[in-house]
Amino acid sequence: MYQFLTGPLAWLSFAIFLIGLIVRAVLYIRGFSWKFDRVATKEQSPSGIKGVLSPIFLWLFPFIDRRWRNNVGFAILVFVFRIGLVVMPIFLLAHNIILKERWGIRFWTLPETTADILTIAVIFSAVFLILRCVALPRLRNITTVYDYVLLAILLAPLITGFLAYHQVPDYRFWLIAHIICGELMLMAIPFAKIWHVV
Repeated sequence: MYQFLTGPLAWLSFAIFLIGLIVRAVLYIRGFSWKFDRVATKEQSPSGIKGVLSPIFLWLFPFIDRRWRNNVGFAILVFVFRIGLVVMPIFLLAHNIILKERWGIRFWTLPETTADILTIAVIFSAVFLILRCVALPRLRNITTVYDYVLLAILLAPLITGFLAYHQVPDYRFWLIAHIICGELMLMAIPFAKIWHVV
């Protein structure tokens, strides 16, 4: 089963992930209004380019935005959550070993202690975000079951991977669960509202 999960199913999940993100990005760009978005970007280049790059820059450096500075604790938790979800799958040592074995690719890797700390920080951040949605009426009113399911899909690979790495009893079960959860997450990303990961 391990060979199937890390072979054909891994190829399928990566294909769905990459093709899905490309399709979503193309549809997003094609959805721009020629009269507003593209014209503003072309004819008023400095302000148009600023409008396009500003959200990306603010995501990378959240404390530049006044809204984030007014709520520093929340900003840190959201930033840790996002960075952890992007960095962990790419720069984890075990993942890089599999990438090297299967496809001949290898990236720089995080020290194992850093990976553990980041995993715990992401899980803590997610729990805080859930509690925040439950506690604040304005968020509770707009948070749906879909949001909680999506968060569970994002967290499942981290939790199962953490348990597998620390060899909690029944290591094989947690490893298989981790691989299935990770591949499910990859396949879900293009179809969920988190596709903006691209």
